[in-house]
Formats: sequence, C-alpha cells, structure tokens
Amino acid sequence: MGAERRRTPKTVRGAPARGGTSATDRLLRTLLRRSKSPLSIEEVTVADRPEVRRAVSAAALGNMMEWFDFGVYAYVAATLGKVFFPSSSPGAQVISAFATFAAAFLVRPLGGLVFGPLGDRVGRQRVLAATMIMMAVSTFAVGLLPTYGTIGVAAPVLLLLCRLVQGFSTGGEYAGATTYIAEYAPDKRRGFLGSWLDFGTFVGYALGSGLVTVLTAVLGDDGMTDWGWRLPFLLAGPLGLIGLYMRMRLEETPAFRAAAEAGVAPAARDEEAVAEGAEEARQSGHGRLREIFTKHWHAVLICMGLVIVYNVTNYLVTSYLPTYMTETLGKDPTTAQLLILGTMIVVALTITTVGRSSDQWGRRPMFMVGSAAMVALAIPAILLIRAGGTLLPALGCLMLGLLLVVFAGTAASTLPALFPTRMRYGALSVSFNISVSLFGGTTPLVVSALLEQTGDRMIPAYYLMGAGVVGFVSAFFLHETAGKPLRGSGPMVESPEQARRLVARSRTEAGRRARDVWLHLRHPGRAHDESGPPSDGPGDDRS
Repeated sequence: MGAERRRTPKTVRGAPARGGTSATDRLLRTLLRRSKSPLSIEEVTVADRPEVRRAVSAAALGNMMEWFDFGVYAYVAATLGKVFFPSSSPGAQVISAFATFAAAFLVRPLGGLVFGPLGDRVGRQRVLAATMIMMAVSTFAVGLLPTYGTIGVAAPVLLLLCRLVQGFSTGGEYAGATTYIAEYAPDKRRGFLGSWLDFGTFVGYALGSGLVTVLTAVLGDDGMTDWGWRLPFLLAGPLGLIGLYMRMRLEETPAFRAAAEAGVAPAARDEEAVAEGAEEARQSGHGRLREIFTKHWHAVLICMGLVIVYNVTNYLVTSYLPTYMTETLGKDPTTAQLLILGTMIVVALTITTVGRSSDQWGRRPMFMVGSAAMVALAIPAILLIRAGGTLLPALGCLMLGLLLVVFAGTAASTLPALFPTRMRYGALSVSFNISVSLFGGTTPLVVSALLEQTGDRMIPAYYLMGAGVVGFVSAFFLHETAGKPLRGSGPMVESPEQARRLVARSRTEAGRRARDVWLHLRHPGRAHDESGPPSDGPGDDRS
C-alpha cells in the first residue's frame, strides 16, 4: 500500500507515465509550434500566367527601346562627331561624341533618386509608363536636331540636352523593369523570366546596330553624314508609342497590390518594417534614402559591384568595340559592325538558357565563374580582335559575348532580391544608377581617353580585368537567392497545387522543428537520434 502511494504522484500532474505526455510538455510543444508558425494558403501567391506574360513582354519592350537608342548611338558615334563637332580632329570628334554619350549617365542617379522612391510610393506601373514617354520623345527629338553647320554651337548643346533627358528617364527604367518582373515571377522561375528583360536589351541593340549597318552599306559615309543618321532616331517615335500602349495595359505587381489592398505601404510585409511601425513605412523619400545607405549599405555595395562587372563588359562590347575596331585598329566599318551584330545575336539566343541555369545552379556561382573567366580571358579576347582577317576577330568578339551573357542572363533576377519590397525600386535605382554612371556608361569615354593618352591598344583588356576582380569580390559576399521568396514578400508559385504542397510542407517542417527543439530541451540525449533526416525547408518544391 505504501509503495502504491509513493508511485501515484508520478501519474498525476507531474511527469508522464510510460509513453505518456504531461500537461507541461504539451504546453511546451504548443508554444514551440506557435513560435514556428507555418505558412497559410493566403500567404502564398499564385502567379497569373497571362499577367506574367504581359509583364515580361512590356518590360522587355521598354528595355528594347532603350537599347535600340544605345545601338544606334554607338554605331553612328563617328558620324555624329562629324555632324556636331566638325572643327575637331577625328580622334577628338570620337571623344566628344562619347562625352555626350557619357553625359546622359551622369544624370541617371538623379533619375533614380526621383523615379525609384516614387515607384515605391505610387506604384511600379505608373512610373514605368512615364519613363517610356520621356525616353521615346527625347530619342525622337535627336533625329530632328539641326546640325552644327546650320546653327553652330547650339547644335551640340541641343544634342546634349536630349541625351540628358534620355539619361534622366533611363534612371528609373532598368531598376523599375527588373523590380516589376521579379515581383511577378514565380520563385522557381525568376531567373528564366528575368532574363527576358535583357533579351529585350540585346534585341534592341541588334535592331539599332543592324539598321545603322544597312543604312551605311546603302547610303555610304557621305549619305549617312548628310541625312541618313537621322532615320534610326526617328524610328524611336513609333516604337515608343507601342511600348507605352503595352505598359498602360499592365496591372500593378502582386506584392505592391497586396499592400495597397491592406491599406498600408508595401513595408507591411517586411519584418523590419513591422518592427519599426507603419509610420516609417510611409516615410518621405529623404528618409528612405537615409535608410538605404545606413541599414542596407552592404546590399548597396554588392549591387554596385555586380553592376560594375556587368555594365563595363556590356558598354565596352556594345558601345565602344565598334569604334575601337574602326578608329583604332583600322578595320573595315561594315566588317566591324557585322562582327558586333553577330555577337549580339549570339547573346540574345543564349540569354534565356543562362537565366534558366541560374535557377538551377544559383546566382552566386554564375557571377563568380563569369567574373573569374573575365579576368582570365580578357587579354586573349582583345588579342584575337586585334588580329588580321575575320575569323580570329570573330572568335574574340564571341568570347566577350559569352562572358557578357553570363552577367546579362543573371542580373535581372539577382539585383532586385537584394532589397526588401517596400524600398526595392528606390534602393535598386540608386545603387544601379550610381554604379552605371561612374563605371558603366563612362567606359567608352574612359577607355578611349586612356588609349589616346597611352597609345596602348590593350587598355580595353585591362579595364575588363579590373571589372572582373570587382565582380568576383562582390559575388563572394552575395547570399544565394535562387528559388527563394523576395525579401518582404511571401512565396510565389505557378499553380494552386504547388501552393497547397508548399503549405503542407511548411506545416510538416514547423512540426518537425518544434519536435526537435522539444527533444533537445527535455531529452538532450535523444535529440540527435530522433530528429530525422534534414529537410529542404518549407520553400522547397522541386516538383
């Protein structure tokens, strides 16, 4: 009887009997489970496929329009030097034309400062429509400008003014387009869908450069100098109207729309913003900029480094290489133009494959491998371009094109993921445009000036190698984002079935995590044995 009395308390209100569970243990497990709350079906966004297609098409068309202008300007730089700077030497004419080209990039950060925070407050779609209008009008206006022979020094001033308007509008274009596509794309396909944005880039460049090549072959140098240079710029008007029509039909992104329907700024889905309160989410543009550079400075530096390696390669190949081959190496203009045009076609044909590969292998490995290859192959590529004939220069251009496509196919899905939703447009606009202005768009001017001063024809290779080093270091500190939700946003999938599987897996993982913690606290010796195999996490859905 005494023994029974001593054993009775073990089964009442205390520790469990054999195989039982006490109220304390159940409470502990409940609290642990609640602290690791699983996803709900409302937190998972199912992408609307027709909307995704429209978003990708409209964003890519805007980029195509922008780079149509870049392709035209790069191929007619020598002609514009003769038209607007006729009193200078041939070398000075090229430098003056590229200086006007680079001036547009000096105002791009101002455009980013205006359009970026504005896109975070009033919406992505409205700002992208505004930048399209400004870009089309300013490019069309270049084709209407009088020449130096007609109005004197006012002609290059008007050209500079048009370029400044183009640069200001472009300050909100690429960052807005990448943000728009990234916020529409399912997590598992963000790399592939984002690569279509830069597909538009190189198609636009190929169209612009191809048009100039055809005009040069048909009209000759004299015809291009007299009036032929105007035609490609005038074509920007109809293209701009088409792009504007498509962008006006777009909806807001799901992330921005969800925040608007909830009656708060997009900050409401960010953990940081919830902690800081709704008032900070509605802060002024000045407050947002201060937060970007104080709380997200590491992401800003990584973004700038990745933009440097991408855009130095981009502008050197697309904007400077045609002039380098004709003015410095003395190659036939038509041959040089065809080589670069062929390179751009290869880039356009392979870029979506690279984007899909970044979904499978990750953004970080793509940038690291591409940057290392840039350092190793820049000198061989330039040496091949300097060689005689056509075959070896074509191989050199192809090498640079394949290096370029590694960055181009990965950038649009990598850069937006660095920043939270409520400040993504603004932070990316500022970071991207500062980097492009200082190091990307100035590449043709800096390289041509260095070559003029030193006479060293390998300057382009050295410049590419420096950019490769910067890109490798930046990619080393990059956190992998492939297949993961954007910061400040919930998961995005392609079908309701994927959403249900994701929620079910999230619940399983939440229970498993709670069990592992409970075992560790209550039975440390059993935690390792019963924790089970590691899981891929709630965000994993490879089916």
